[in-house]
Amino acid sequence: MKQHLKKIWEGGLLLAIAIILFPKEGISEKSHLDSDPKPSIVFIVSNDPLNYEAYNTIPKYAGWLEEQGKYQVQVIEAIGERRKAHLPDIKAIKKADLLVVFCRRLAFKPKQMKILKDYVRKGNPVVGLRTANHAFSIRDSLPEGYVDWWDFVPDVLGCENRGYEPEELGTIVRTVDKNKTHQILDGIESDGWRSNGQVYKVAPLIDQNAKILLTGSTENVTEPFAWIRTTKFGGKVFYTALGYPDDFENDNFIKLITNGIEWAIQ
Repeated sequence: MKQHLKKIWEGGLLLAIAIILFPKEGISEKSHLDSDPKPSIVFIVSNDPLNYEAYNTIPKYAGWLEEQGKYQVQVIEAIGERRKAHLPDIKAIKKADLLVVFCRRLAFKPKQMKILKDYVRKGNPVVGLRTANHAFSIRDSLPEGYVDWWDFVPDVLGCENRGYEPEELGTIVRTVDKNKTHQILDGIESDGWRSNGQVYKVAPLIDQNAKILLTGSTENVTEPFAWIRTTKFGGKVFYTALGYPDDFENDNFIKLITNGIEWAIQ
């Protein structure tokens, strides 16, 4: 017993000496992204009953994406009530090569929202999935000390959330013929497919220079459903309104977002 305690004491003494002599080498809360030279991708998601199970689908997709060996990937799930949300390890976004947004109506404290805004203002690329078109748009009153970011949708995604078609109608997804040779559509069926998610209404896009790659249709409407654009800060943006839970079982969708990520991070 005494010998065991002596070993613990000696180990603690060595650790204390190491921290004193080499403080920069001490224990750190740095993201795992710091140690990998590959391009880094940070996904932010929210656990919300109306956010299409992104808390489940995105970690699985992100794990698969990292297994491909091209990127280092981290998923940050917002915690807390959505009007008072918090992103753990948000500092990872400062060093990310790409930010992927799949969250719904979140407000953060100003310091956290500033990190997101600064990322965009530096001309960094963004990929938005489905509910990103109201990612930081709060309709209710904001609790004191928290802020939203309505301008993310027009300024970054280049659109406006104009409503939805009934969910039971689903969406007929088709490629846009004049843009079918774009690299994001490589390997995707040109004759289209059906998604069980409802159509998001965004037409007309605010950014008239955006390149529309997919349309989504019901018997009532046809809307832009995936497009690319450039922000005023020079950042590349890819957005798609796809992202319904079973979209992640569709090879076309997986190819679409994987190609979109590759295009954005180039």
